[in-house]
Amino acid sequence: MKRFKDFVPAGVIPATLLAFDEDFAVDEAASRAHIANVAAVRGISAITINGHASEVHACTADEQRRILDFSLDEVGDRVPLISGVWADGSLEAARLARTFEAAGASALLVFPPQPIMMMQGQRKPAMALAHFHTIAEATGLPLIAFQYPGEYAYRMETLLALTEAVPTLRAIKDWNMGPVHERHVRTLQNLPEPVNVLSTNSAWLMSSLTMGCNGLLSGSGSVIADLQVALFEAVQAGDLKRAQAINDRIYPTAECFYASPATDMHNRMKEALVMLGRLPRAVVRPPLTRLDDAELARVRKAIEAAGLGRDGALDLAA
Repeated sequence: MKRFKDFVPAGVIPATLLAFDEDFAVDEAASRAHIANVAAVRGISAITINGHASEVHACTADEQRRILDFSLDEVGDRVPLISGVWADGSLEAARLARTFEAAGASALLVFPPQPIMMMQGQRKPAMALAHFHTIAEATGLPLIAFQYPGEYAYRMETLLALTEAVPTLRAIKDWNMGPVHERHVRTLQNLPEPVNVLSTNSAWLMSSLTMGCNGLLSGSGSVIADLQVALFEAVQAGDLKRAQAINDRIYPTAECFYASPATDMHNRMKEALVMLGRLPRAVVRPPLTRLDDAELARVRKAIEAAGLGRDGALDLAA
């Protein structure tokens, strides 16, 4: 049963992390505490689970369902929960979508299957249409398309075709930059049935939001959701000085979390939460590996420069 009927993905949506024991098993207690901590941040509009930030690539379908179940149990009556749908086959994606809707998810973040993302499937719009159509036949939940950057992105004509063929497509999580990102905002949010653009450009979030995005969906919200809310609200209000001041707080974490190699971005966030006392350990599942001492020093420097504490950004109202 849906807990938030007619939910429209918009606003500040953190993507939470997933805690593991030293033997790589899901640490439910620590994961629950983390999700509850993020859900308590004033001004967020939803939480995403089973996404990149929670290492969905390394979780079985049964684990993904379990993660959704305990997340709903922890915070599902307070905020809508969006679940990622990660599957290479459309039929499996549809099965997951049906399962997640029945469990109580409020929306689904649809990842492109590997044949689309890695093997030039973007050149065949019919593949994306088939994938989303198959999922939409299995669920009536709002869908969010994960829009990868550059050569892996769905082309604009594909996105427009999707908006016509799949009425439940309500947003894209956009990782594109510059003119392409702005074109998405100007085009998709001004359709007769608008499709919101949720920025995932967390490395340059203020610039992205000033293009007019109706929201953001970000893994770094697992650490700095309160700063992201403050920035989004300042941009929405047209308060440039306030936005710049908040962006100065965010900048050290963005420089750290999104440094090369990008594959370590969520490792860095986990380590930051350990340093802040919000997670007990920063275990990641293989093939991801732990950070070295130099990286850990950079993480510590970043959270100190951003003025972060156990309970959030320090002196945020100042």
